[in-house]
Amino acid sequence: MAPFFSKAVDRRTALETLGLSGLGLFALSSMPACAFEQDSDSFNKLLLKFTAESRKRLLDILNAQDFSGQIPAAEAKRLVMSDANGIEAVMVGLLPLARTYARPPISKFLVGAVARGVSGSLYLGANIEFPGLPLGFSVHAEQAALSNAYMHSDEGVSAIAVTAAPCGHCRQFMNELSPEGQIEILLEGHPTVKLSALLPMAFGPRDLGFKDGAFPVKEVDLVLPDAPSDALSRATVDAARKSYARYTKAQSGVAIGTKAGRIYKGSYIENAAFNPSLSPFQAALVGLIVAGEDLSAISRVVLAEVNAAKISQKIVTEVALSAIAPTVRLEVLNANINS
Repeated sequence: MAPFFSKAVDRRTALETLGLSGLGLFALSSMPACAFEQDSDSFNKLLLKFTAESRKRLLDILNAQDFSGQIPAAEAKRLVMSDANGIEAVMVGLLPLARTYARPPISKFLVGAVARGVSGSLYLGANIEFPGLPLGFSVHAEQAALSNAYMHSDEGVSAIAVTAAPCGHCRQFMNELSPEGQIEILLEGHPTVKLSALLPMAFGPRDLGFKDGAFPVKEVDLVLPDAPSDALSRATVDAARKSYARYTKAQSGVAIGTKAGRIYKGSYIENAAFNPSLSPFQAALVGLIVAGEDLSAISRVVLAEVNAAKISQKIVTEVALSAIAPTVRLEVLNANINS
C-alpha cells in the first residue's frame, strides 16, 4: 500500500485554492511541512478578521520551527489587544486557519476547531480521516484540539470554537474533559452555549464512581525493565505516564519520530462511554499534523503500554501504521505500574 498523502503540494498553490470553493480547502490535506509565506495574499484573505499586525504575529508563530499547534497565552492576549476584540472573536476568527490542517479524503468535509485552555493558550485542531481504515479511527476536529491541549498539559479547557456543530461523538468526548458540562461551545452566527445544554442527562465519569475527568493531567508511575536508552523511547514512556486510562488501567503512549528529527507524543485518552476514547497513536498523529508535518515524514514509531492490561493498543497501532507508513515497523515497550 502506498504511503498515505505522500504527494507534495506547494503551500502557496494550496492556499490560493481557498477562495475557489469549500472543497478547495481539501488541497491542503496533502501538503508536506511547509511554512506559510510572508505577505501571502492567500494567507491574508484566510484571516480577514485580523489586523495586519495580528496576521504578521500569527505568521511568526506558525513559522517557528517548534510550532506545535499551540498559540501561547501571551500571544493570544496580544491578538485580543491588537484586534480590540474579545477572546471569543479571536477563536472564531482563527477557525479558517484551523481548517487548513483538516485531512478528510473520505468525507471531504473540513472541520476546524480552536480550544481555549484554562492557561489562556489556544490550541488548533482539525478532522483527520484515513483511507483503508475503519471510520471509527477518524479523529474529529474537537478531539484534535482537545487532545492538543491535553498533550500540552494544560490545566483544563474552558471553551472551544468549531466550524460546525459538535456531533454526539464529540459531545461525549468533551464530557470526559468537563464532567460538569461547563465547556463553552462557540459557533459563528450562533449564541454561545455550554456543553450541558448540548448534552442533557449526560453519562460520564460520575456514573462510574469518579468525581472528576481527564483534566488536570495526572501522571502514573510506570516502571520499565530497562531504562529507555534514546529520546524517542523516553518520550513514549512520558506519554504513557500522562495517559488517562481510568476505566481499564491500561496506560499507554506513543511517540512518533520524523525525518526532520522532531518527536510527537500521544497519550491514551479514555472515555466513560468507551467508544469515543482516543488512542495514543491518534493523539500523536494530531500533534504531527498541527505542527505542519506530513505523514510521509514518519520514520519511527514507539508504543509503551502496561503489561497484561485489560486492553492493548498494539494491534490497532500496527494496523493503522501499515496504512499510513507501511515501511515503518512498530516498536513496543512493556511497562508495569509502580504501586
